[in-house]
Amino acid sequence: MPKFPEPPPAAVLAALGPDVHVLPAGTELWRVYFQGGRHPTTWDRLRAFGPTNARFDPHLPPPRVQDRKVLYGASDGPVCVAEVFQETRVIDRAANDPALVGFAVTRALTLLDLTGVWPTRAGASMAINSGTRLRAQRWARAIYEAFPTLDGIHYASSMFGNASAVALFERAEDALPDFPFLHRRLDDPVLDGVLRNVAARIGYLLL
Repeated sequence: MPKFPEPPPAAVLAALGPDVHVLPAGTELWRVYFQGGRHPTTWDRLRAFGPTNARFDPHLPPPRVQDRKVLYGASDGPVCVAEVFQETRVIDRAANDPALVGFAVTRALTLLDLTGVWPTRAGASMAINSGTRLRAQRWARAIYEAFPTLDGIHYASSMFGNASAVALFERAEDALPDFPFLHRRLDDPVLDGVLRNVAARIGYLLL
């Protein structure tokens, strides 16, 4: 079984040092977010409430609004769809008014790279990208404290063939542009074909 223990203290990780993945200025990122429901948000708002059930939330328990924030994104739109709807494996285009957004970061982002050998050097394994989320959150908190100059985490999506995904901390807020290059509700007819193809590819039901 791949090794996925509790994280060491932040000071131990700091002494180990990071493996850095750099996203150059202009790199395109994608996210699916919800404009309605109990917790509506905007495309460029980092989530201050946490931790939730998301994998790399850096927030301290118990769940509450904090100075620590996070925004999840990916290298491609289909990755976001697979990640956001993984619990039910149903792409519901109406509930809570989901939207797809694409944007280009305005400065280079430095991220801790969890897609290579750093997890092994730190005493874990690639299971950090797919193992229990509560433990991954404890790693995220240790990482957040160990590397205060990093903008977030670069990890492998376990729901889309290890495709590139990111968890950006509030340190990356100034890298978000004023406007995205694409912003569409998921029920926009323009996305019909794209979402049908994605659903078929990953075996999700499309509503």
